[in-house]
Amino acid sequence: MKLMPLVLAGAVLVVGASAAQAQAAGDPAKGKTVYARCAACHDLNTGATRLGPSMKGVIGRKSGSVPGYAYSPAMKAKAVTWNAQTLDAYLAAPAKYIPGNKMPFAGLPNPQDRADVIAYLAQAAK
Repeated sequence: MKLMPLVLAGAVLVVGASAAQAQAAGDPAKGKTVYARCAACHDLNTGATRLGPSMKGVIGRKSGSVPGYAYSPAMKAKAVTWNAQTLDAYLAAPAKYIPGNKMPFAGLPNPQDRADVIAYLAQAAK
């Protein structure tokens, strides 16, 4: 009978972990709505440069590497490869993740919004 509390505690941890993984997965449909905040400055599919660089092919790309866009020295020097983890950190607080970058955006404080927009970028920005 002493094992029962341990079994229940383990079940709670598994359910909690599953909920966190579901949140981390992101919903591309919701991400499209979140991305609307980005669309004024960032093209998604044509590769065009606007106020910011295109997001076309952003997953797997090095920071500061889109030809024709005048990146800040900080963005070029960071030389991070954009993936779910690095995008999440950057989108949470761009000025903290890459001090001196020139994106005038405070960030997406909601982790689910970030997961959703990253899922959308992975799907739509190919």
